Amino acid sequence: MMVSCKSNIGLLVVSLILLCGVSCSQSSNTAEEIVKPKIKEKMKVEIWSDVMCPFCYIGKRRFESALEQFPDKDKIEIVWKSFQLNPSLKTDITKNTVQHLAETKGWSIQKTKETIAYVTQMAEGVGLHYDFDKAVVANSFDAHRFIQYAKTKGKGDAAEEQLFKAYFTQGKNTADHNTLIELGKQIGLDASETREVLSGTKFSEEVRQDIKEAEMIGVQGVPFFVIDRKYAVSGAQESGVFSNALNKAWTEHKKNNLVNLNTPGSEASCSPDGECK
Repeated sequence: MMVSCKSNIGLLVVSLILLCGVSCSQSSNTAEEIVKPKIKEKMKVEIWSDVMCPFCYIGKRRFESALEQFPDKDKIEIVWKSFQLNPSLKTDITKNTVQHLAETKGWSIQKTKETIAYVTQMAEGVGLHYDFDKAVVANSFDAHRFIQYAKTKGKGDAAEEQLFKAYFTQGKNTADHNTLIELGKQIGLDASETREVLSGTKFSEEVRQDIKEAEMIGVQGVPFFVIDRKYAVSGAQESGVFSNALNKAWTEHKKNNLVNLNTPGSEASCSPDGECK
């Protein structure tokens, strides 16, 4: 099942998108360096998501499962990108997500609960316990500013995890600055610095830039994974889909990012046609 959150029509099923000489040599390098060629840079995986998207948390878990099985996982760099499903949403702590969805979608409470039950069951399949009865309707802009700040401290992934947990399982108001400061403390961010960031407009431009970039590359729903700027996976795909995309992108990445280990004057080699020089 391929699922994501879409900015204009809520929770929907979307489709998977795929964007689109052997030699032996002599050198002064060690055998280990030749057997394990060095890669110039890590392969980047960019993930557009929104804190209030239930499929984004599920997608995060499925991607993590694929990454855990990936042999070169230490050479993968994860970059979280901001996306707002509903930029004009007003935070309302008097309503939970069930009430909000029923009102905004024009659904009956029964239909809303059935839809939520489906998503909740999917979350359970990856070890997540969603509690929509407690989830607070909250605008996600400041949560995204918090994530952007956390990224500068090398804690972007930790911030995403804390915010998803706070929203979907703990029923916390993720638009509340005190809540965000507390979440920051849990991942090692300085409370006074976090408060200073949230009290002004810092990192607002970074959030808007991510959203603008998403529009430019045609992102219509989240989660949206861009691998090495060559392949994209849309929605909370099964782990196998992520594994295939990672392996394919990594094969190409290695070809294009190998460090030349030869030293000057040691270019002796043999070609496949048997000619050695």
